[in-house]
Amino acid sequence: MNRIIQFCATISVAISLLIGAPSPTMAQTITRYSVPSAIAGVYDITAGPDGALWFTHYNGSRIGRIDTSGAITEFTMTATVAFPGGILSTGRPRGIAAGPDGALWFVVSDAWLVNRITTAGVITAYTLPSPPYGAESIVAGPDGALWFTLSSTNRIGRIDPTTQAITEFPLPTLNSFPMGIVEGPDGALWFTQYNGNRIGRITTSGVVTQYALPTAGSQPRNITVGPDGALWFTQYGANRIGRITTSGVVTEFATPTIGSQPYDIVAGPDGALWFTEYNGNSIGRITTGGVITEYSLSGFSREPQGITVGSDGALWFTEFNSNSIGRITTGAPPPPPPPPIPTLSEWAMILLTLLLAGGAAIHLQRRRQSA
Repeated sequence: MNRIIQFCATISVAISLLIGAPSPTMAQTITRYSVPSAIAGVYDITAGPDGALWFTHYNGSRIGRIDTSGAITEFTMTATVAFPGGILSTGRPRGIAAGPDGALWFVVSDAWLVNRITTAGVITAYTLPSPPYGAESIVAGPDGALWFTLSSTNRIGRIDPTTQAITEFPLPTLNSFPMGIVEGPDGALWFTQYNGNRIGRITTSGVVTQYALPTAGSQPRNITVGPDGALWFTQYGANRIGRITTSGVVTEFATPTIGSQPYDIVAGPDGALWFTEYNGNSIGRITTGGVITEYSLSGFSREPQGITVGSDGALWFTEFNSNSIGRITTGAPPPPPPPPIPTLSEWAMILLTLLLAGGAAIHLQRRRQSA
């Protein structure tokens, strides 16, 4: 029996030598890139079709491009809209998204324009039919069009990238102030209603359904699709991350930092959701089970806002107040290394183990026969 115990222990040692120690988890690494324009105000960010990240410069009336090595190019907006009193405005760009036509599309908050920019930097503007201004977010829809939120006019907009035809759909709740928007897993568009304290759903034919949130004054801000097939959203006023199924069941998770004001959210490549904390000066991560981790940003009041996944597998985000683009790794463990090839001494130990095992088995069998 002692030999059998020794045999098991020896086998354990041999196996550990063969498979090696487990790989350690990589730590999150944060890198920061300053935007050339001196004025602060980088806002939203998205992955472009060219492998770079594209962002809006809210106060600079510019669209920026940053490649994964950190090189930044900026393009100045030139199209203007005439306001009362003869004032011309190019507008301050907010949401930006990659379109189905290989270009980027963005909206502005203080001019009724929807804009298109090619990867070469050529900008074209299309005037919205219903002023005043107030466009907030934009996304490519399942029907090949771009869908966007019109906060000030309480509508959801749609533009056909081929014909440039624009359609607007009014929302049933007055002054609901729609903000973030995303294509849902059910073929509809899902959006947040900042003042209405609701999550909305609109089909491509314009049928709207609304779901009230359990926490009053939660101010839902941005929304994305999670790896679990649900919609996940930030609750700016309630310091929570929300989850809603396509059938309308809502769950809420409080962030560890009080007053963090979660802003934007995106599904990461590691199976979790990543979000910005505007007032918390942090980047947050939440698993689909609701476990939240926060990663503090160095420096004071950087006001992180937009966040997206880059072609390099990292998370890229904007810092409104510090006028910077940030990058954070997911911290996912690297792929396991291949098993090491045993040395001659290890092979000898394995052979000895097998011989001992065989001898122990024969000895045990003879004892049983003689008993």
